[in-house]
Amino acid sequence: MKDLAYLNKYFYKYRWRLIPGVLFVVISNYFGILPAKVIREAFDLVKENIDLYRMFDGFERQELIYQVFGSSLLFFGSLVLILALIRGLFLFMMRQTIILTSRHIEYDLKNEIYNHYQELDFAFFRKNNTGDLMNRVTEDVNQVRNYLGPAIMYSINTLVLSVMIIYAMYDVNPTLATYSLLPIPILSVIILFVNKIINQRSERIQRQLSKLSTFVQETFSGIRVIKTYNRERFKMGVFADESNAYRLINLDLVKIQAIFFPLIIFLVGFSTIITVYVGGLEVNKGTITAGNIAEFIIYVNQLTFPAMALAWVTSLIQRAAASQKRINEFLKTEPSIVEGKLDVPLEGNIKVSNISFTYPETGIKAIDNVSFEIKKGETLAIIGRTGSGKSTLANLLLRMYDADQGSISYDQQAIQSFSFDSLRHQVGFVPQQVFLFSDTIANNIAFGLDVADQDLVEQAAKDVAVYDNIIAFDEGFQTHIGERGITLSGGQKQRVSIARALIKDPEILIFDDCLSAVDTKTEEEILNNLSRIMDNKTSIFIAHRISTIKNADHILVMDQGKIIEEGTHEELLQLGKEYAELYEQQLLEGVE
Repeated sequence: MKDLAYLNKYFYKYRWRLIPGVLFVVISNYFGILPAKVIREAFDLVKENIDLYRMFDGFERQELIYQVFGSSLLFFGSLVLILALIRGLFLFMMRQTIILTSRHIEYDLKNEIYNHYQELDFAFFRKNNTGDLMNRVTEDVNQVRNYLGPAIMYSINTLVLSVMIIYAMYDVNPTLATYSLLPIPILSVIILFVNKIINQRSERIQRQLSKLSTFVQETFSGIRVIKTYNRERFKMGVFADESNAYRLINLDLVKIQAIFFPLIIFLVGFSTIITVYVGGLEVNKGTITAGNIAEFIIYVNQLTFPAMALAWVTSLIQRAAASQKRINEFLKTEPSIVEGKLDVPLEGNIKVSNISFTYPETGIKAIDNVSFEIKKGETLAIIGRTGSGKSTLANLLLRMYDADQGSISYDQQAIQSFSFDSLRHQVGFVPQQVFLFSDTIANNIAFGLDVADQDLVEQAAKDVAVYDNIIAFDEGFQTHIGERGITLSGGQKQRVSIARALIKDPEILIFDDCLSAVDTKTEEEILNNLSRIMDNKTSIFIAHRISTIKNADHILVMDQGKIIEEGTHEELLQLGKEYAELYEQQLLEGVE
């Protein structure tokens, strides 16, 4: 239960909903055991009236006895029905308090997990796959809700009902009660043994479900690649294997439960046999009546539900504990990047001093002793071959990661001193890997704004030369573009992504190879518009094509995480080294 102890704060939060629920449990069970006493009286009455009826055989008074007998049975029957209705009312109120509370806690827990995900840094999402993240906030939380609602409700109900029944049994006849409850210790030992097995198999189920969810998520995200390479059958085979593994693990748990439930019913049935046998002996001794035997049989059968519920509840709690353990693993994960508190307008001066960075997951050194400085209003360009560290540098400037060595400062303030909201709101970033949401084009462009403005959206689209493409669609800016913008071409997606950064009107703009999918004519039009928009703003261009960056104030050439050349376009051509070689190569290929 140590993993489930994390949920105690929610029990405290909703204590005024749970306390009435517990009271309703007690009251409903009180009315649940009263019918046994009524039936005892009715049984004894039947026996006495039968004896009287036979005694007055042939007398007129026999008819009166028969009438009283019928009226009494009707009264006792009505009383049992009324007690059942009262109990049903309190059972309804019990569910309306405890089960509804579990839904409130489920809502709070899902929000807590989701919000915590938002606070974690890039390193966390590089280490954990999307399917596992989704499974913990959906399936695992659902298992926990089963503990918060049904498991707790039936646990309290089982405990209260068992205590009341056992007390009532001992109040009638301690000897008969002791013999009737003999199988209980055996049941307790079985439950303790089975609990451990259920917990182990529940953890295996959740792990396999996460693996299955990840596979499905990746399959549908990469469906175009799968169809292009005609690998549908292969993927179906892998899915069948993963599903089969999940089925077998579930069957392992079901097999334990399949043995558990019949065993419990057998033990309860054995108690009934003992009750009838020992009860008959006690009737012969004159210590109890025949009605008491009927009363005890009802009590023993009423214990069947707690015994069966105990097995079911045990399974729910163990599965919830396994799920909460997985949830706690992520909730206890702290972001490696500590947020600052500074919230001031940026002017656009950036200084990078001797920074180095190694990815902790892979041990690859992506940045090695890099230094440069950009003044407000200047344009810096970064070029280099694939894997030279360009995109990593952009992520460091956005503080998606912290450099291992060296420092980065904005306007003479260390980057660590800024709050994430302040820094990232004032920096417009266009990533190399474009991601568009399954929403309208207008909402994707206005994503960085608190309130969307159609005029601003349209102007941003014009600035990146995608306006004509958008209005050509039947629904224009209200066109839904599908998951990850699948209905748009690569160039259109890149331009929409650039528009999303421009509409924020940031002081600093970082473009990470965001024009690779557009033709040279469109690129020239976009760059001309950007030169107007970025007037007096600091901008950083990361690119593979020299045509994108040749007009920059300063150009860095990177290789294996280091700056190997720097200067203007003309200065680097005169050096005749890496940059000049790349320039000549692109001229020959017709790229420049």
